[in-house]
Amino acid sequence: MQQAPDLGKSLEKLVVYLERRSNKMTRRYLLAFGVLVLGISMIGAPPTFAAQREFFAIATGGTGGTYYPLGGLLAQALSDQVAGVIVTAQAANASVQNCNLIAKHQVESAFVQNNVAYAAYKGEGAFKEKPVKNLRGIASLYPETIQIIALSESGIKTLKDIKGKRLIPGDRGSGTEVDCLNILKTIGLTYKDFSNVDWLSFSGASQRLKDKQADVTFNTAGWPTAAITELATTANIIIVPIDDRTIAKLVKDFPFYAKIVLPAGTYRGVDKDVPSITTMAQWVVDADVSAELVYKLTKALWEKGNFVLREDKPSGAPSGAEVMAVAHAQGKNVTPKTALSGMAIPLHPGAEKYYKEKGMVK
Repeated sequence: MQQAPDLGKSLEKLVVYLERRSNKMTRRYLLAFGVLVLGISMIGAPPTFAAQREFFAIATGGTGGTYYPLGGLLAQALSDQVAGVIVTAQAANASVQNCNLIAKHQVESAFVQNNVAYAAYKGEGAFKEKPVKNLRGIASLYPETIQIIALSESGIKTLKDIKGKRLIPGDRGSGTEVDCLNILKTIGLTYKDFSNVDWLSFSGASQRLKDKQADVTFNTAGWPTAAITELATTANIIIVPIDDRTIAKLVKDFPFYAKIVLPAGTYRGVDKDVPSITTMAQWVVDADVSAELVYKLTKALWEKGNFVLREDKPSGAPSGAEVMAVAHAQGKNVTPKTALSGMAIPLHPGAEKYYKEKGMVK
């Protein structure tokens, strides 16, 4: 006879969850849908089902990037492993916006670039005078390569050739735009040096290039990136190399960057290795999330699910890292060996507890 009270508690949680993630125009529809789904899920369920479920979100990036598919894979793996938790991945504008969402406690966790996480925590750059002091780290995931894509017919062959062209620096408030601005500053350019500047997501930028309404765009993501792969099937593109002198200055001025080489054959028409720079994609979390939950999620990221396994799942469910490795090229780079690489913000106590158990931190 406990179903009614349990359902009430779950509805209350759902209302809070939807309130934090929807605008006024869509809230009433999402709420109605959520109530319907929850009501249906209760039919025939054990009396304690609703009371045991907790919502946990991962803010990712645009659908044409790497954050979105990997976030979805991780969310599913964590939901399969951790009892009482429903993990979801939601599309967002990536690093800068994701840090702001955590600052306002509008999302539990997010994928961000390590340079943006550092700036957010320290209150630098876009976060000047508004540091995100509740930002905590769970893990570094994989390297994100800065890819500068241009149409072959634009005449762009080197970095200096982008001056005067039609530029898309990424989406507003994204880590990609931060990288673009850092590179432009290093080579002595500003937005005023371009004939046109427009801000779009990876997919939007690729479509604009495809329609020949832009010449060059920046894209910071794990390769291969879906939006670039799709563009390369219908247009002749080049990945603009960053010369060694510029790379050396970038690494000196911004120590969170490192040199990387994009391999030949990554995209159609890219027949030579392309030198560039990289950051680390990180999974960060709101400091207010409980240490117990973050500990379980960190463990589920790296280990098979025999410890907090859901009753309706078979023993030995794959770890989040294993699921990502099978389904995406960048997933193979998500390993415990680099879990703390470039981690320039404090670890969440739950994650720190796990890494201490493994002897990875003192």
